Amino acid sequence: MKYCRVFRYSLSIFLIWASVITVWAQETKPIINASLVGTVVDATTKDPIEGATVQLEAVTHSVKTDRNGRFSFVTGQKLPFKLTVTSVGYATQNLVIEKSPVVIELHRSTEDLDEVVVVGYTTIAKKNLIGAVDRVSQQAVKDIPTGSFDAQLQGKVAGMQVAASTGIPGEALHVRLRGATSINADNNPLYVIDGVFLNSESLQTINTGGKATSPIADLSPSDIEYVEVLKDAEATALYGSRGANGVILITTKRGKNSQSAKIDVNLYSGRGKAAKLWELTTGPEHAELVNEYFRNIGQAEPFRPVADGGRGLPSEQQTYDRLSEAFRTAGVHNADLSVYGGSENTAYYLSAGYNKQESILKPISFDRASFRFNLDQKVNNNLKIGSSNSISRTGRNQARAGDGPRGGLLQTALHTPTYLSPYNDQGVLVGRAGFDNLTLLLDNYDIGSTSLRYIGNVYGEYQISPTLKFRSTFSVDHNNYNEHEYWNNLLIEGSPNGLATSAISQSTTWINEQTLTYRKKLDSRHTIGALLGNTLQGSYFSLTSAEGRGFATNDFTLISAAATTTSNQDWNQYKLASFFGRLDYAFDDKYLLDFSLRADGSSKFNKGYQWGYFPAVGVAWRLSKENFLQDVSFLDDLKLKTSYGLTGNQNGINPFASRQLWSGVGSSYRGVAGIAPEQLANQELSWETTSQFNVGLDAALLNNRLTTSLNYYYKYTKDGLLTVVLPGTTGFSDFTNNAVEISNKGFELSISSVNINSDVFSWNTSLNIARNINNIEKLETPQNYGSRNLIQFKEGHPMYSFWVYNQLYVDPQTGDAVYEDVDGDGRITTDDRQILGSIWPDYFGGISNDFSYKNFDLNTFFTFSVGNKIYNHNRFFGEAGGARDAARIIFKSNLDRWQQPGDITDVPRSDGVNNNNYKDGGGRWLEDGSYLRFRTLSLGYNFTAKSLGKLPLSKLRVYAQATNLFTITKYTGLDPESASSSAANQQGIDLGTPPQPRSFQLGINLTF
Repeated sequence: MKYCRVFRYSLSIFLIWASVITVWAQETKPIINASLVGTVVDATTKDPIEGATVQLEAVTHSVKTDRNGRFSFVTGQKLPFKLTVTSVGYATQNLVIEKSPVVIELHRSTEDLDEVVVVGYTTIAKKNLIGAVDRVSQQAVKDIPTGSFDAQLQGKVAGMQVAASTGIPGEALHVRLRGATSINADNNPLYVIDGVFLNSESLQTINTGGKATSPIADLSPSDIEYVEVLKDAEATALYGSRGANGVILITTKRGKNSQSAKIDVNLYSGRGKAAKLWELTTGPEHAELVNEYFRNIGQAEPFRPVADGGRGLPSEQQTYDRLSEAFRTAGVHNADLSVYGGSENTAYYLSAGYNKQESILKPISFDRASFRFNLDQKVNNNLKIGSSNSISRTGRNQARAGDGPRGGLLQTALHTPTYLSPYNDQGVLVGRAGFDNLTLLLDNYDIGSTSLRYIGNVYGEYQISPTLKFRSTFSVDHNNYNEHEYWNNLLIEGSPNGLATSAISQSTTWINEQTLTYRKKLDSRHTIGALLGNTLQGSYFSLTSAEGRGFATNDFTLISAAATTTSNQDWNQYKLASFFGRLDYAFDDKYLLDFSLRADGSSKFNKGYQWGYFPAVGVAWRLSKENFLQDVSFLDDLKLKTSYGLTGNQNGINPFASRQLWSGVGSSYRGVAGIAPEQLANQELSWETTSQFNVGLDAALLNNRLTTSLNYYYKYTKDGLLTVVLPGTTGFSDFTNNAVEISNKGFELSISSVNINSDVFSWNTSLNIARNINNIEKLETPQNYGSRNLIQFKEGHPMYSFWVYNQLYVDPQTGDAVYEDVDGDGRITTDDRQILGSIWPDYFGGISNDFSYKNFDLNTFFTFSVGNKIYNHNRFFGEAGGARDAARIIFKSNLDRWQQPGDITDVPRSDGVNNNNYKDGGGRWLEDGSYLRFRTLSLGYNFTAKSLGKLPLSKLRVYAQATNLFTITKYTGLDPESASSSAANQQGIDLGTPPQPRSFQLGINLTF
């Protein structure tokens, strides 16, 4: 009964309340004069914008767009009416709406001065930035078909040189920021991904002709949100010894709080091939050149009738095209899937990707499977924790595609004379002229590697007070690199009974960091900030390798099956302890000042020399805030900035370079192990230090439609780390010393403009151009590197200078090459070699144009380099005429040789008497490497929300892209960026290197 009374009472209250509501609703029913349904999208990409605010003018009513960019509301106003649409990162739109439904396009802010930039363990608004920092959105370049993301940055950053020295995907690149500062130490920038310091040194030990794999290729470009390039000392100072060569900060994609789950799918597939190949003589032409050579030296022609003991007449020779057999049309395939979103307290990003690329040179290929999971969790109002994790498996089918004839693919294809059949008289495939048979080589190549890599960190962040924040991170970069090769007895390298090698390398770098950040706005005009931090870092490397010779048959390839085996084991490690701090002050966002100091202690040096101290100071003046410029209507921002600081370098040298080392020697005498001295100690070895001065000007004009940045810098490196050669009488070959000084100076100019920006059509342009002048200020003894000592490092000249004989002309009367007799002794000797140019260009950069028309988007991107030299070593071997018949190769350019008095040419007569005609290191093969390259052309179409209908898609874009469409250059080789070696001190020599392919691909981007 009690429960019945309660029920009746409750029901009575409900009925009374319902009656009141009904009457009120009838009395207050709104007059609906109009309803609005619409979609807010990005004006360029046509992607839906989630979370945009749509505000009806003169009322408080507003709505936000959903995950598909859609919104709707009803209003008592009549059409037309006014709307204000806002979203972070986009320019505000004020619109007059006359009908429903409607599609509203928002344009991205051209240069958002309040955009936050990551700089040295902290963030800062771009308007208050003092250092030289460039940001690149990976969205625009992630689909360029390269093995690693650093190749995609070529031409995108002023002052950053990226030399894609080969057409093999996943190979190491030469990346230089503001020149090079060290001969033997590492010149690569520091890569930091989500706070994790990456190991960018290749773990490869197997010989592939001077080439090396790129550890950067283990990262999936599709996971990258943006890349920031820190160039001057003010920006890199907090990285201390790690920042001497610049810093590349990589920020990966993350989910957003209060964002509904989204699924992105990115697919593309394409084909690539060489734009051109070397022009070789035909079989008859080759034979005729050989005959001419033998006539010139007074010997019988080898190509004469078989009945007379010859090889047959030149006209009877066949032509065998080995280049077409070695090269192919290569496929490239990519698939990426990501899921991201978040609740009020949790944000997540999960992705998986697969990339497979064939090289245009058989049988080389590259494939990468990658997984990433990023998580950010708000525990409470003050505590936040999170993690970034990526794991990748990178596989490579490799080959010798650089210098060296034994097993070299291009040497085999190029250097075997075109008239020689791949078969002997018995119809069996055989090698010729000292090289492998190309068909056998391609069918029996067995070189490969697999990299399993984990890169990740965990962090905790506690907001102690509104102005004080503590953050702690622990990160790991672990790489397990497994490589193998097997040469069977059909190949020269495997003769007579097979050769197998195997190596397993493991590299681990761990870092623990703590930072305490303070930032407070004292009043409307004064802001101060402070940062204190410390870093503990350890790096460990181990290598175990084995070799086996002599196998029963080619069916057994494991080293355990070999008749004789040898093994090797190696390891090294080092530790680094660091403390750093930063103070900054801003007055009215007009006058900016910061000071930083970092102390690094390295185990690579002895006591008393372990610690290096690296300060930096920067100031900036925002002139546009001054009263005398307030009336300049076209000026939005103008900032003058300057900085000076020191950075250090200890990378690239052995962790025990300062110590005296002894090594164990197995079976040194009658099977008894022993020990022997291995390295001479250098107790005073210390830090390589680079000072850098920078002055720059940043400007934004015409409502931010034109922005520009100009920087001038001067870098000077002292106590440069150098491997010094010792006399044999010391019992040691070399030791590491501080023995070189190097300078770099130059300028960088970046310009971005919004040329047209209408509702239907837009056109944006970005241009960057830079110049760097490198010089060795102090070096006691010249250092020679590269094949034939073609690269020389000499005091008073740039690094990577070419040391050659200067060919002046070919004597029209004799056909002999005439060289400059530098010492005037009447003979051409080594003393007559001289430096003629270097790898450094006078200017380099890139220019990009982005167009959009309705739902179409078009991008064109060019890169250029002016004034650099490249040594065409392929021509040295290919222009030796018949003089090198035994050494195989003859280029078609030999047909322009001198043949009779009066001939004007730069190709001398075929002559075995005057060896100067084909002198090793001749300057005739040093060429201008300037180029203008059409890097990418991309055309896309974005389907509108209306056209997608009821499909569960918020975005659908299809596109076509072409890469390396053409290159304008005077260089006679295949690719003006080619380099035969990945070694840091060997660049600019083109020998046996496949070019970058010209590729075409189709792709699709979907968002669910």
